[in-house]
Amino acid sequence: MNKPIDARINERNRRLPSLDPLKGFESAARHLSFTLAAAELHLTQSAISRQIQTLEDQLGVRLFHREVRRLRLTNEGEALQRVVGEMLARLAEVCSGFRAAQRRPQVNLTAAVGIASLWLVPRLASFQQTQPDVDVRISADNRVVDLEREGFDVALRYLAADQASPGATLLFEEEVFPVAAPQLAARLPKRLSAEDFSQVVLLAYDDDRAAPWFSWEPWLLGLGLAGAKPKAVLRFNQYDQIMRAAEDGQGVALGRGPLVVRALAEGRLKALAVKREKMPARGYYLVRAAASGRPEVDCFFKWLQREAEQTVRQMQATQ
Repeated sequence: MNKPIDARINERNRRLPSLDPLKGFESAARHLSFTLAAAELHLTQSAISRQIQTLEDQLGVRLFHREVRRLRLTNEGEALQRVVGEMLARLAEVCSGFRAAQRRPQVNLTAAVGIASLWLVPRLASFQQTQPDVDVRISADNRVVDLEREGFDVALRYLAADQASPGATLLFEEEVFPVAAPQLAARLPKRLSAEDFSQVVLLAYDDDRAAPWFSWEPWLLGLGLAGAKPKAVLRFNQYDQIMRAAEDGQGVALGRGPLVVRALAEGRLKALAVKREKMPARGYYLVRAAASGRPEVDCFFKWLQREAEQTVRQMQATQ
C-alpha cells in the first residue's frame, strides 16, 4: 500500500535541486555578486559559479543575466529567490530551535571580585554535586552592572544599606578584624608595642580613601599605636590579592569576616586577639534580575542563601 506514496516521494526528490547550489544561489541573488557570495559562504568564486551553473542545468532555465561587471536576476531567478529565501530562513529557525532545546541550563552571575574569589568560587563544588546538569557562568567585576541589559540572572553585591534595592536580599553583614598566617600570628604578642609594630608588615588597599572602612588608621588608633610606623606597607588594588599575601605570611591584613571564615576554619589564617568591628551599615546582598524566572535560577538562588546561612554560623563559631 505504501508503494504509490514512495513513488511520489521519489519523484519529488528527483525534481528538487541539491541544497548547496540553492544556498549558493540565494547568497549570490541577495548580493548580486558571485564574489560576495563566495566570501559569505567561505568558497571560491569559481565554486559559486559552478553551483549556479549546476542549478541552471538542473532547472533548465537561466537565473542570472551575466552582464559586464554586474549581475541581474531573470524573472525565473526572482521567483526562485523568494521561495529559497523563505525556505532557508524557516529551515534555520527550526534547526536553531533544536539546538536551543539541547542546550544545558545556565545561570549567569555577576559578583564583586573579592566575594567571587574568596567566598563563591570555593563553594561552587557543592552546587555542582547537587545540580550537575546546570552550568554557572561567573563574571567577577566591581562595577554595579545592569542585570537586564548585560544578560545576568543574579548579582552578589557589597553595598551600604541605603544603596540596596528594595528587592535585594541581605546575605550577611560585614565584620572586620586583623588576620595573619598562623606562623606569623604565633610570633606576635597579644598586645603590640610600638617596638613590636616596627617589625610588622601591613597589607592594605592601594587607596584607603576608596574604602575608608578598611583603612588601618582607626585600627592602629584603637591599639594605641597611632604614632607607630610599621616595618613596611604592601598595597594591593584587589582584596583577594591581600588575602593571598596574608596566607603566604607576607604580613598582617584586615580580614573581612564572611570572606575569610573558610580560611580561618581550614587553618590558613588566624584571627589576632583584637576586638572585632561589625559594620551593620554595609553588607553583602543578593540581587535577582526581574526576567530570571527559570527553575535553575530558583535553585541557584536558594543554594546561595543556604551557603550564606552556613557562613553566618561559621563566623559565630570563630568568635
